[in-house]
Amino acid sequence: MGIRTFLLAALTAITFTPAFSQQEAQFSHNMFNNMGINPGYAGLRRAICATALARQQWVGLRNTEGERVNPETYSLHVDAPIPFIRGGLAVGFLQDQLGLETNIGVKIAYSYHHRLADGILGLGAQVGFLDKRIDFGSFEPITPGDPVLIGGEESHMFTDFALGAFYQDGSGAFLGLSAAQLRQAGGYLGESNYSLRRHLYGTAGYQYTIPSSPAYVVSPSVLVKTDMKSVQFDLNALVTYNKRFWGGVSYRPRDAMVVLLGVQYEEISIGYSYDLTTSQLGSMGRSYGSHEIMLRYCFELDLDKIQEIQRNIRFL
Repeated sequence: MGIRTFLLAALTAITFTPAFSQQEAQFSHNMFNNMGINPGYAGLRRAICATALARQQWVGLRNTEGERVNPETYSLHVDAPIPFIRGGLAVGFLQDQLGLETNIGVKIAYSYHHRLADGILGLGAQVGFLDKRIDFGSFEPITPGDPVLIGGEESHMFTDFALGAFYQDGSGAFLGLSAAQLRQAGGYLGESNYSLRRHLYGTAGYQYTIPSSPAYVVSPSVLVKTDMKSVQFDLNALVTYNKRFWGGVSYRPRDAMVVLLGVQYEEISIGYSYDLTTSQLGSMGRSYGSHEIMLRYCFELDLDKIQEIQRNIRFL
């Protein structure tokens, strides 16, 4: 009960200022995307896991010429525990399309695992490479002949780092803190100097089995993110039936109400979410909401058995 009390206090402490405006990619399946924001999570599931997310945000958003310009984001993260290095490794891929701007990123992470109380603490570090491209030639200049918009596609490669800590216990409670884009790498694209903003993430949650109906498990959680200029948070609640079907809601103030549905069959999990846009984009009829699909495959490992096989009496 101590860890749950601590997590509830953490939930209260990190949800104090609703706002938005984030530079890194955003997903409504944030409770399934811990690996995407926290390198300390690598390998903590004691399984080889691959998680893919595809998001179509603000469907219906178009420019003045009627062309579709809504953001599209795709990600894939694979992580696994590696016993002989006392931790886990992970690799991630991201493609984020924002109008005429394309971001393609690769991240590599390592997490050191340490048993703490009734759970495991993962301390992680990550290096990331981001290729940012902007097609200046496709812009429609307000001033004809604007020299900034003359030319074709330009790109710049950014290299940056992240750190994170993630703790989870056997009951399903968890707490994570991480910082991304620590170096705040910069570079020129056209006439503009672009720089990555440092992001901080805090996440916490737990699982509660309903005593009168043990087939139902309620999983509240929260994700808080800030770029040091604004703060945004997601409040989530999922209900899982028989460890197979789940449904839930999420609320992102001044942005969206989210409905989530999903199913797990053996090692495969499939989820879908729909964001009802509550910002002015929705009230003005410019957005029909956002769609997102999550696909996960996890192959569980019997790490205790692996460690037992590796023992040799010659070295006892």
